[in-house]
Amino acid sequence: MEISELGEFGLIGHLTKDIRPQNPETVKGVGDDCAVLSYDEGRRVLVTTDLLLEGIHFDLQYVPLQHLGYKSAMVNLSDIYAMNGRPRQMTVSLGVSKRFSVEDLEAFYSGLRLACERHHCDIVGGDTSSSMTGLTISITCIGDVATDKVVYRSGAQPNDLICVSGDLGAAYMGLQLLEREKSVYNAMVAEAVKKGQSPSSLPPFEPDFSGREYLLERQLRPEARRDIIEGLEKAGIVPTSMMDISDGLSSELLHICKASNVGCRVYEERIPLDYQTAVMAEELNFNVVTCAMNGGEDYELLFTVPLSMHERVETVAGVKVIGHITKPELGKVMVGRDGSEMTLKAQGWNPLKSEK
Repeated sequence: MEISELGEFGLIGHLTKDIRPQNPETVKGVGDDCAVLSYDEGRRVLVTTDLLLEGIHFDLQYVPLQHLGYKSAMVNLSDIYAMNGRPRQMTVSLGVSKRFSVEDLEAFYSGLRLACERHHCDIVGGDTSSSMTGLTISITCIGDVATDKVVYRSGAQPNDLICVSGDLGAAYMGLQLLEREKSVYNAMVAEAVKKGQSPSSLPPFEPDFSGREYLLERQLRPEARRDIIEGLEKAGIVPTSMMDISDGLSSELLHICKASNVGCRVYEERIPLDYQTAVMAEELNFNVVTCAMNGGEDYELLFTVPLSMHERVETVAGVKVIGHITKPELGKVMVGRDGSEMTLKAQGWNPLKSEK
């Protein structure tokens, strides 16, 4: 079915016709000029927006649209959790070129909706428009948190423990794996064209993903860490600062240090790594710790807690202490396995940085 057959509002109605609010705060969802939300006193509203552009943030040559929808939601949900909040509502805007069909957007929305249903977040509106440059995704997520429990980047204090959830670097290794297999496929196509053959005459391409399923999942279908926020709450812990790890651990640590006017010391031997990440890094001749520190797109949580909370934070499943906050004059360093000290640098992904 061509999207033009439905038109803008017909398409919106088609994609959202059976979406039902899950939260009492959603007074009015899809179907009007604005979503109407109501909150009790003593709480703070959280709003975050992310823009994802084809060719910049994702490659549809190897990213399934259903997975893209799921990941697009998770990128925003993760920001809400990074403020110690809970997601409540989401708006979704799409810029779509003519090469996409209604079925393509149904696949995208199926992933988006699954993510929102799992995290109890209501899709309440958005916008659609034509695009001359491929697929554009703009998502805004609204959440809330008790006034006395909102967590900023600026609250870290000297002697606080630095903690991370999960493991790091797997998403970056997943991206490298996908790019490698894409290069192999493109080389096969180029060789066929050179010989005067049609690419469609080639046998089906079977990428080599065996034993690397976890890496693909971390890149294509990450999961925002609601469980960590719930675990911290159960343990009676309100972090002094927190961020999600989207651009790399080094970059996020430096953001917290700058906002809090502190230094930090993290220990190489404590950086959590998955076995598949280490194996893939060795196969590609990458330094696995560099991948973990700078790879990005892990969507794990980086946070600090007072030293007095050490025993409590160790009871939270999936959390590891990797260092501590220091006075600003002591710098921002990583201590190597041999005791050497390396100054942290923001080497994570920066979409607006010029290439030289």
